[in-house]
Amino acid sequence: MKFSIERSELLKAVAQAQSVVERRNTIPILSNVLIEAEGSDVHFRATDLDIEVVDKAPAQVERAGATTVSAVTLNEIVRKLPDGALVTLTDDTATGRMTIEAGRSNFQLATLPREDFPVMASSEYDVNFAADAPVLRRLFDKTKFAISTEETRYYLNGVYMHIADGDGGRKLRGVATDGHRLARIDADLPDGAEGMAGVIVPRKTVGELRKLLDDDDVKIAVSVSETKIRFATPSITLTSKVIDGTFPDYTRVIPQGNTRRLEVDAKDFAKAVDRVATVSSERSRAVKMTLDEDRLTLSVNAPDAGAAEEELAVAYGDEALEIGFNAKYLLEIASQVDRENAVFLFNSSGDPTLMREGNDTSAVYVVMPMRV
Repeated sequence: MKFSIERSELLKAVAQAQSVVERRNTIPILSNVLIEAEGSDVHFRATDLDIEVVDKAPAQVERAGATTVSAVTLNEIVRKLPDGALVTLTDDTATGRMTIEAGRSNFQLATLPREDFPVMASSEYDVNFAADAPVLRRLFDKTKFAISTEETRYYLNGVYMHIADGDGGRKLRGVATDGHRLARIDADLPDGAEGMAGVIVPRKTVGELRKLLDDDDVKIAVSVSETKIRFATPSITLTSKVIDGTFPDYTRVIPQGNTRRLEVDAKDFAKAVDRVATVSSERSRAVKMTLDEDRLTLSVNAPDAGAAEEELAVAYGDEALEIGFNAKYLLEIASQVDRENAVFLFNSSGDPTLMREGNDTSAVYVVMPMRV
């Protein structure tokens, strides 16, 4: 195998591949990227047995062929090569080495046979549809902060993507929760998605998927089966197993009767929470919100460290209320707001609080209070 490729194209493909590879591997071949050169393209394939990513890049292929080399080492080499360099990769099966040449630089890497590389079995997908990159980006970006990291409740370790009834009809919905906070985001239902069964997209897949969704003009082809989900752009295909578990009935924890309404500038609120939380003890990070007519007081009292208080002018016309929250949760939820104002709906100091972005009902967040 021998081909030449532009450094920037090679770096993009190899960086995507090496991020899927697990750093600590007991199976050496899983540390490698499978490079397949044919026609005028080169495919770079990496897997951790749960996720597989295939990146296609244009190249001048002199001799078709395939081999595998260390994904992390190749990425480091390409990253350090000069911008604009033309990189030539040559595989010598006799010596089990691949040569990488660019200008006066020459590297040789050990290879492993392509036959040992595990390729994820292709699945029969029940549902196929296309969605705009910004739609999926919003769905996953705004929910991922609430994904649980508890291994015992593995079915919460991802974003539950499913079809649901929302305002104005059927919606494509993403939900994530860790029991302390919840995010529920709706998007218009794409053509062809109607029959999709709900799937839980794992946390790592959500992170990897983010790299496919940067280009606003790209359409993402989404394919879903009971056990796998695939996202594809013209140059990258990401296939992942879905979490084998049942997502709990999240509708039960979304409060319906919260009537006390607070409207506040989202950016000012986030900055104020951040400031007062500076003195709080790291363990609890509790911030107390005291609400009076058109006034919100944020305060932290950490006996061992000190105290802080800040007042904000807000729109609030209901009876006075004192309620406490974990500062980190408040910050994460406030940072999701794209609109100017965040709307909080309270019931009492012990009940879950609902947060929306202005009058937009397609994004709903729930956060549990804490005693302060």
